[in-house]
Amino acid sequence: MSSPSEELAPALDIDRRLTEIERRVDLLVNVTPLNASDAWTDFERSDFGTAPSLQLRALDFDPDLTRRDLYDLEVEEVDDPALHALFRAKRDEIARQITALEDRDTSRFVYGSLQLYGTVAPPLAAAAAELLETVPPQAPSTQTVTAEAFADAARAEFERYRAVYPDFPVRVEVRDDISELMVSFGRLLIPESAAFRADRVEPLLHHEVGTHVVTYQNGARQPLTLLTIGLPGYDETQEGLAVLAEYLTGGLDPRRLRVLAARVVAVGQMLDGAGLLDIFESLRTDHRIPARTAWSIAIRVVVGGGSVKDAIYLRGIARILDALAEGSSLDLLLVGKLALDHIPLVQDLLDRDVLRAPWIRPRWLDAPGAQDRLDRLRAGATVTDLYEGGVAA
Repeated sequence: MSSPSEELAPALDIDRRLTEIERRVDLLVNVTPLNASDAWTDFERSDFGTAPSLQLRALDFDPDLTRRDLYDLEVEEVDDPALHALFRAKRDEIARQITALEDRDTSRFVYGSLQLYGTVAPPLAAAAAELLETVPPQAPSTQTVTAEAFADAARAEFERYRAVYPDFPVRVEVRDDISELMVSFGRLLIPESAAFRADRVEPLLHHEVGTHVVTYQNGARQPLTLLTIGLPGYDETQEGLAVLAEYLTGGLDPRRLRVLAARVVAVGQMLDGAGLLDIFESLRTDHRIPARTAWSIAIRVVVGGGSVKDAIYLRGIARILDALAEGSSLDLLLVGKLALDHIPLVQDLLDRDVLRAPWIRPRWLDAPGAQDRLDRLRAGATVTDLYEGGVAA
């Protein structure tokens, strides 16, 4: 008697090929500036008066050939209704990614970004404004660690997981061609020129390793390989889950909350037509965001011609809070990289033994005080309730 995975073998072949194509496109890396560190130096030298150019890498794939490969997939032949709908949505998402990358540094890029990540709806804008009003401005942190020191801490965190899960791979790279800390296909990529707040090291490790790498590795143990790169629209839930990890471990401090809110404000300003200089100055003057932080927020929003991706962090945690209050289980969100909207589909595939329970349990779920915090959130909370006080500037 064949197993459920064997019966779905033709569908899983399409799943594998969709995954290969998205890896080739690599949206995250291809919209990360190559010269952010030098650009900041030039910007600071100009007394914040001249916006420098942000350089993006050349695409290492042919968009037309990649589209051809994408639409050669016989998704219509997939009989399973759930997987058929999922594959069609994923094919559409990858096609939008390709078009967005072709449109980098043009006025069209922002429309592709909106299709991929959504806009800033009034409730989200109101939540961001309330956070910035409620959480007092904080003095800039002066204690930092280097990229190499952060990489050492990251390797130690990987080893903590390996002590429980010996097959958990260690993939940490310090790179001179990226400007932001990120996880790409299970690899933790650290910008060589970065300096990290010392008190943010542990929360960042729970965010990047304990959430993004763990869900990648859990997805890698599933027959459905799309769970490694993400089901359609997974980003919002994934970032919300990562912010939850910071909160449950006591690492979602006032500075971080203000950054998440300021990102939403900056996206809204960009959509209203503001450029880098106006966004930067507004963040500093109207919201008392430190200069280097305001720069980081602003360039992430204007890169490529306008990106709305950074609004998903606050929107993601807000939706996670709603889901927790409704009784949703976090376990299903750990199966791989998926969105809250995929929970019924994932539950169905688990019930049919197509998918397996998560391999790895994130360490942040067992951190001191994590369960008490989680219980409070399940009783109902807003993003402003995540503020636990702090010393203002």
